[in-house]
Amino acid sequence: MSNTVKFPYFYRTVPSDLHLCSGIVKLLKHFGWSWVGVIACYEDKSLRAVQILKEGIEQNGGCIAFVEIFNRDNIRSTDFSQLYERIRMSSTSVIILYCSRDYALNIFENARFDYTNITKTVWITTYERDFALHYTLGRSVKNNTLAFTVAKKNIPSFSKFVREVNPNLLPSNFPTWLWWASLCDSQCQKSVRRACLANETSFFKPHCNTKYLGSSYSVYNAVYALAHALHDMVTSGFGTDTTRSGESRFLDNLPWRLHHYLKNIHFKNSLGEEISFDENGDITIGYDIINIVYLPNEIKSYEIIGSYNPYAPLGQDFTIDEKAIVWESDFTETPPPSRCSSSCHPGYRKLTRKGQPVCCYDCIPCAEGEVSNQTDSDTCWMCPEDQWPNQRRDACIPKVKNFLSFEEPLGIVLTSISTFFFLITAVILGIFINYRDTPLVRANNRDLSYILLISLMLCFLCSLVFIGHPDKVTCVLRHTAFGISFSIVLSSILAKTTTVVLAFHATKPGSKLRKWMGSRISISVVLSCSLFQTVLCLTWLFTAPPFSYLNMRSEIGAILIECNEGSIVAYYCVLGYLGFLAGISFITAFLARNLPDTFNEAKYITFSMLVFCSVWISFILTYLSTKGKYMVAVEIFAILASSAGLLGCIFLPKCFIILLKPDRNSRKYRRPHSIIEKLAGKKGEGTKDCC
Repeated sequence: MSNTVKFPYFYRTVPSDLHLCSGIVKLLKHFGWSWVGVIACYEDKSLRAVQILKEGIEQNGGCIAFVEIFNRDNIRSTDFSQLYERIRMSSTSVIILYCSRDYALNIFENARFDYTNITKTVWITTYERDFALHYTLGRSVKNNTLAFTVAKKNIPSFSKFVREVNPNLLPSNFPTWLWWASLCDSQCQKSVRRACLANETSFFKPHCNTKYLGSSYSVYNAVYALAHALHDMVTSGFGTDTTRSGESRFLDNLPWRLHHYLKNIHFKNSLGEEISFDENGDITIGYDIINIVYLPNEIKSYEIIGSYNPYAPLGQDFTIDEKAIVWESDFTETPPPSRCSSSCHPGYRKLTRKGQPVCCYDCIPCAEGEVSNQTDSDTCWMCPEDQWPNQRRDACIPKVKNFLSFEEPLGIVLTSISTFFFLITAVILGIFINYRDTPLVRANNRDLSYILLISLMLCFLCSLVFIGHPDKVTCVLRHTAFGISFSIVLSSILAKTTTVVLAFHATKPGSKLRKWMGSRISISVVLSCSLFQTVLCLTWLFTAPPFSYLNMRSEIGAILIECNEGSIVAYYCVLGYLGFLAGISFITAFLARNLPDTFNEAKYITFSMLVFCSVWISFILTYLSTKGKYMVAVEIFAILASSAGLLGCIFLPKCFIILLKPDRNSRKYRRPHSIIEKLAGKKGEGTKDCC
């Protein structure tokens, strides 16, 4: 009827049914009722309303459990057992009854409709169960009904009018008679109660409250709207002719003329309410939401618990007072839930069941790395890269920043080991300096021994750079300090083994290698080999130096603070060069291991390089299978193990002889015609630093 093209002269003093459907959808959304049934009657407005309700409910994530349509002609003869069975078998707890008053009367007065067995269902109606229904339902209907009614007010003097109205003017039907008879009950207040006629008694509880008598307020507004429109039309000068012909013209032109004034009507009624019509001819008032309550004494009460006014600003159009609602005691939970599936808690998402409505679903946990912080979330979403889901997967929390620190047990152990070996190396260096003139120290080229011990001390110290929070400086120092210090160690060992080989061949008669003997050749080997590694490291730093970065993907729930090598080619060139030096040193020492001499250390160097190579081959395999701070720990362990292997295999036997077997550290304890003696020139002269 809001179609102004089909019905240009239609006005109403009740809100449009389109607004009523929107109000019902808002009520369902407020209580979270997403699984509802609909009972409607076969009439145009009800059928259209069902379609609008279905669209509105589905747009808000709800579903229709069932829809039952009744034909008015057959409503009294309809077998309601089918409807009752449909309601009983349905899992919904909320049913919308969208019918006009006449339909509703026929439905609920039907004796075959077993209403007493569905008291755990909430009914949302679009009419009032007023006095006419009280006798039929008063003993069976429970406090489970919410009704949308046109906003009503106490009309001035209306109670007096009801009390004094001539009953002969009332419609002659049974519901009206019941209503009229109830007003003489002694429980009604004096402002409404009337004197009973002879033999007139009420056989059901009185309603008494004239505020909710049918559509009184709407009729009241309709009369006054028409009166104001007529008044405006008359005062505008139209129809002032009081002759009979003028009166005839007035009446003939009344419909279309009155339309102009009605659509522009705007006045305040006696209650101070603003009355006007919108562009569709609908009055600009809303609905009251009432709770129909049956008191213990079987008196029915209407309590306003909310309102819906589509003309109010958004956010103020719908109000509800849950505390004012009286729920049926049979409800185990208030308000009673009505869902096809239980709510999915945060941390879960909905998975629609195949072949069922969208609001029938299963709840599945969010996948690893995803969260949902809302109830009934359709999807889970990934946390930002620097965050991770908490244990319940309902919130993102900052990832733990992970690196090998000095405070944790692993860092403390590695720091202690590094410091311990540094001090041991320093003690050995002190021993060698203190016993620098002994045959054992001199025979093994004491200058190279000093360089080797100092470079080993640097190796133990550089392992400490790998511990702690990685930053730009430490990332640069880690691999460059490690690469250069180890290149000095390996070049010193290579110089030692080379000197042994040259010394052996220099003792042969007529050998030209004697002039190359001395410390110059060994120092040259050390400088040239370590200088090449230094050039490699400087090239690395100037092209693509290592840098600190946050690795957010390698380890679940943690941010790994690591050092990126920058140029992976340069990194492997540095490691490859160390491997090359280690291989050459091992081969040279292995070839010189059996050369005759009392203080020949080639055997110890061979074994130390075997340990060195074994450690670093094992490191490469382990390094590739670890990540995070444990990868750094493996690298530190390789540095410490290889350095300790060199220190132990090369210098501990010598310290044992120097400190515990001093008799073996003398000129007397040597093989005849040894390399040392031959290089000395004659028997008994002091040994030279050659081997």
